[in-house]
Amino acid sequence: MDLTDRKKQILKVVVEDYIRTAEPVGSKAIAAEMGGSVSSATIRNELSDLVELGYLEQPHTSAGRVPSPKGYRLYVNELMERQRLSLAETEKINQSLQMKMEELDRVISQAGRAVSSFVNYPAYVATAGKGSITASRFDLLPVDEKSCIVVMMMGDNRVKSQLLRMQLKVDRDQMAALVELLNRHFTGISIKEMNQKLMAISQGITPQLFLLLSQTVNYAVDVLEESNHREFIMAGTNQLLKLPEFRDADKAHELMSFLADDKEKLPVPDEGPIKILIGPENVNDALKDTSVVVASYDIGDDMRGLIGVVGPTRMDYATVAARLTGFADGLTRLFGKQEKQELPPKEDTDT
Repeated sequence: MDLTDRKKQILKVVVEDYIRTAEPVGSKAIAAEMGGSVSSATIRNELSDLVELGYLEQPHTSAGRVPSPKGYRLYVNELMERQRLSLAETEKINQSLQMKMEELDRVISQAGRAVSSFVNYPAYVATAGKGSITASRFDLLPVDEKSCIVVMMMGDNRVKSQLLRMQLKVDRDQMAALVELLNRHFTGISIKEMNQKLMAISQGITPQLFLLLSQTVNYAVDVLEESNHREFIMAGTNQLLKLPEFRDADKAHELMSFLADDKEKLPVPDEGPIKILIGPENVNDALKDTSVVVASYDIGDDMRGLIGVVGPTRMDYATVAARLTGFADGLTRLFGKQEKQELPPKEDTDT
């Protein structure tokens, strides 16, 4: 059944009042919000219809109504007004993203903390390769007769290194030949192809070189496998304790434990526009009473990231979506994959 415009207007008032106050919304408050254009008696009838249709719920302790997940979904899809960031909000995002690109993990971690403090909900950041990250360059640096440092640059420009203890002595000339072999045959290929190439080459080189080659390739495979796993960073879980919904210590502990120990199970939707998951739309049972808003950004070098917010179903969806979109756009620009422009453009006036 399609809702009448009046029912939609009443639902919108209930959702936005409940978001603001965390208290059930009664007919008198709705009548006042609507400027007296509809009587309290008519509003009570419409509220009863909205409860019967599943858009609202009536807590047994109160005569007021609260939105159901179905009501929130209609609000997000049809009734929510798209917000534009104010000048002050844009400036705050810009300042939080003005950082040197020395370390990807540090940038991502700082972004997560900034988002959490900006929206007052827990935030998480996830990074993942769109495809498999590969090695782009190798070097071997002799330390003494039985050890060397292997240095590997990856396709995303990160550099990893480790000291290797050689089982057999390899002189410097042999090591230089091995570096040339590594860069010719083991760069720009998948982990599976690296293992296949190692077996194919084994018959054509000396035992000393093969042992060091095998050690180096095994190290590279371990690093690449780790790099291709999705990484999660969580920030601001203590924000939950400020929310009325989580005054119950057991309820707060359950969700905080999930965010700390099982954050890898948080939603990671496919790349695209901002995604809003409300209550039971979240597959994991630990999130059934929460909503999750997730935005995607481009890291570059065939990498993408997700930045999300976890909060109560009584979330200010319009504000959170606007701010999260601002952060995602800013991160994409920061990593240099959008058009050549600065971080989120400033508005002319506060809105």
